[in-house]
Amino acid sequence: MSTFEATLTFFSSCQKDDSLNSDFDVQLTQSLQALGETNWRGQFTFPNSDNLSAIPQDPKNPLTPEKVALGKLLYHETGIGLNPEHPSGEGTYSCASCHFASAGFQAGRWQGIGEGGLGAAANGMARLKNPEYQDTELDVQPIRSPSTLNTAYQRVMLWNGQFGATGPNNNTEAFWTVGTPKENNNLGYEGLETQAIAGLGVHRLVINKDALDQFGYTAMFDEAFTTIPEENRYTPEMAGLAIAAYERTLLATEAPFQKWLKGDVNAMSDQEKRGATLFFGKAQCAPCHGGPALSSESFHAFGMGDLDQCGEKAFNVDFFSAENKGRGGFTGRSEDNFKFKVPQLYNLGDSPFYGHGSTFTSIHDVVAYKNEGIKENERVPNRALSAEFQALGLSDTEVAAITSFIENALRDDNLQRYVPTRVLSGNCFPFADPISMEDMGCQ
Repeated sequence: MSTFEATLTFFSSCQKDDSLNSDFDVQLTQSLQALGETNWRGQFTFPNSDNLSAIPQDPKNPLTPEKVALGKLLYHETGIGLNPEHPSGEGTYSCASCHFASAGFQAGRWQGIGEGGLGAAANGMARLKNPEYQDTELDVQPIRSPSTLNTAYQRVMLWNGQFGATGPNNNTEAFWTVGTPKENNNLGYEGLETQAIAGLGVHRLVINKDALDQFGYTAMFDEAFTTIPEENRYTPEMAGLAIAAYERTLLATEAPFQKWLKGDVNAMSDQEKRGATLFFGKAQCAPCHGGPALSSESFHAFGMGDLDQCGEKAFNVDFFSAENKGRGGFTGRSEDNFKFKVPQLYNLGDSPFYGHGSTFTSIHDVVAYKNEGIKENERVPNRALSAEFQALGLSDTEVAAITSFIENALRDDNLQRYVPTRVLSGNCFPFADPISMEDMGCQ
């Protein structure tokens, strides 16, 4: 039996709706097979989030149910927000303030605001600066907050890849600047672990035995880190490892494309299948967007705008922000300037801002931008643009189909399963300022 005939047989056996045109399934199958992987389904399929042994993990931080359970709570725990700029900010922010489930584990606005923000309305879009705070006192980043969804498939973290001691960051030790968060790379962990450890300090979260005793977390640390001596157990390092363990389980396993890969031919619409066929074929997206997360560890300059150019009020950003140089802002190498890490593509539509600078407000606009191959940011010299940034010659109909695939087939609509019902402090989360609590109906 030929591969084509076998494919038809597979889809005929799985078909649940006689009206389904299996030609779309066959075409998508052929596009995926043409990528050259024998196990093309496995190449793009997530493991179940509770199948810990199948999830990519840092050898120095093996996944266990105890670590994941602890990290799930710490990630959302506003009670550990104990190092605020103003007393009114105490206990009002968490990791999830800028990476929450309903926004696809990213910020719900163009620039996330942790401490110093007020309000959670409109999925975080309406979050404003607390007038008690000066702009420079806000916990914000000078670049769009990347998603923590599907980050198990990244060995280095952030748009410039500065966190992580392995993979693309081998031989970058000279840039692990002492006295900055980057020095945490010296601990030797992969990016997700390094970022979680560094982030606790950067985002003014406090981990020590007194704080953990206060909220009842000590026993969970004891269960998660039984082999770690007590004097080293209740530390930001161990808390970061637990948070990273939890983040590795944040997989968009219920997205329609994932269901299709597992044999449910009705999970995607014909339009989404057209788009997927183009994505993996004619549009040549797969060379950069590969693997289950449709991401990669490569860095490219596509000439997109920076956060200070997004058209919205952004705090503590300007032309000279090192983050605007992308990978070059970390390595200091001119050849790395304006190159940003290829992002994962699931649940993008949950937060309506795209690109490292939030300069796009629809998925369609990003696809159309890539199709046209014309830079929007004059700060980026033409010589720095990636060879992958070329006009694709797709029709409007084809752009619309690819948009439908990314927007709908790559959206897991049940990410709330990864959110705890409560945290041990009893606080509201992911925000706990008075306006947010009113917005969320949480007291």
